[in-house]
Amino acid sequence: MKNRHTILLIIMAGFLSFGAHGQKKNYPVFSKAVYSGNDQVYKDNPLEEDEFYNPILQGCYPDPAITRKGDDYYMVCSSFAMFPGVPVFHSNDLVNWTQIGHVLDRTSQLDVHNTGISQGVYAPGITYNPHNDTFYMITTAFAGGLGNIVVKTKDPEQGWSEPIKLGFDGIDPDIFFDDDGRAYVVHNDAPEEALYEGHRVIKVWEYDVEKDRVILGTDKVVVNGGVDLSQQPIWIEAPHIYKKDGRYYLMCAEGGTGGNHSEVIFVSDSPEGPYKPAPSNPILTQRYFPKKRKNKVDWAGHADLVQGPDGRYYGVFLAIRPNEKDRVNTGRETFILPVDWSGEFPVFENGLVPIQPKLKMPEGVVNKMGQEGYFPNGNFTYEEDFSSENLDYRWIGLRGPREAFISKVKNGLQIEPFDANIKELKPTSTLFYRQQHNTFSFTTTMDYKPRSEKDLAGMVCLQNESSNYVFGITRKGKDYVLLLERTRKDRGDSQARSDILASTVIDIEKPIQLQVDADGDEYRFNYAIDGSGFKNLGGTVSGDILSTNVAGGFTGALIGLYATSANDTVPF
Repeated sequence: MKNRHTILLIIMAGFLSFGAHGQKKNYPVFSKAVYSGNDQVYKDNPLEEDEFYNPILQGCYPDPAITRKGDDYYMVCSSFAMFPGVPVFHSNDLVNWTQIGHVLDRTSQLDVHNTGISQGVYAPGITYNPHNDTFYMITTAFAGGLGNIVVKTKDPEQGWSEPIKLGFDGIDPDIFFDDDGRAYVVHNDAPEEALYEGHRVIKVWEYDVEKDRVILGTDKVVVNGGVDLSQQPIWIEAPHIYKKDGRYYLMCAEGGTGGNHSEVIFVSDSPEGPYKPAPSNPILTQRYFPKKRKNKVDWAGHADLVQGPDGRYYGVFLAIRPNEKDRVNTGRETFILPVDWSGEFPVFENGLVPIQPKLKMPEGVVNKMGQEGYFPNGNFTYEEDFSSENLDYRWIGLRGPREAFISKVKNGLQIEPFDANIKELKPTSTLFYRQQHNTFSFTTTMDYKPRSEKDLAGMVCLQNESSNYVFGITRKGKDYVLLLERTRKDRGDSQARSDILASTVIDIEKPIQLQVDADGDEYRFNYAIDGSGFKNLGGTVSGDILSTNVAGGFTGALIGLYATSANDTVPF
């Protein structure tokens, strides 16, 4: 970590110094981007002074894990093939959160250059070890030959170490530090003999803190299948160990990260088991309720617990808020609930009834979401003119660093087109923002003159490389053409199919405004030239391909500022 400061200076120098190279005429410049969310649930449920909205992180921030050092709370989420990887957030009260960076922000830590968007980094765990004043982030990296890894830091705001490979199979690892300084790694793994599809086990290893490795030969299976093997439970995963009143509690997700998702709890007198399931499992789920309920929250599970500043326990977990057609475009989001641990086992308060859109704040907390740099939620508008020295952490790349293609110029942010398009399993020159509402608009202003039919720039709405909309400008002969292209891959098809839904010849002597305007499943792509009012291109199209229900995978939809020199779309 001693070279961390130097590395960051080099990266930032590359980002900040591009203005010296000057603006390239065939490189698009984006001078403004405005995202505005307008979900009905927030209109129908205005906040009282002592309330805040759930989820606390809207959009694709799944698989949350949380830890505490004194009055500081740190939370991480999965990032898959997004780059930088593993966003990390900070709070002092569990209500107001700021993003302080990413854990894996260097290509030496994360290599996802040729992976599908739902591969990469899964289910991170974060734990503070008071015995050596060190934070540990442990995760599974399905890319770059890493497997299960751990990185460390004394201060999450100052960067993390290079990854240490841990050399065991399975997924969803977490580290537990006992009162005596001993450490254990717990994770999901395959059973020696699978009895049915989805049969998994939970393993525990002793962990050598000095050498940062599991101790060979210490691994033990502590949960086989789940709460009740005779019921053939599937996908016992995301384990965490906690110690309370001298006993050890193992909390896991069970049922798969879909409609049967749940959280379950076990207890033991030793961190190495044997663990006995609670008689009241599950302690969190939304699977028992009518499919067509109002303000539906579903798929709840994959949780982590922490003791709050008021002495009570709280649990962060993932869940979804589908649109009116039950499609999941915003992805799996981060929610929080208080946890009642007054009895032997913890239970999520109101986690076994339909989850509501707002919560009471802990006593003494003031809701500052969306103010003073705190992450917003509810309905909000986020405006970016790309004039600040540092690009907001909400903007991400895919399969590679943002700094490889973005540059600050006089009029905004310039994107250097890669020789790869959005349909390829390669790093793309696209700056992404997560879709955070079912009803939203995203508008950007772009100055661009493509040189040939191979050049295209504009906007993309993306679920993956085979499921996306491209709304951009290219060239056909002497004409500049704005087009809307849909790429989709239906089940059973071996390849995705791309179709131009509409195109029009336009005058681009002045910057153009591009907009996607969505109302649930209905998406509309609009444009305005010289501020003359928006016109629609392509009518109303379905957002189905932007949902995990149709496209598959684990991520939510992303909205990108896109450029390519490998365009393969020929206008009418």
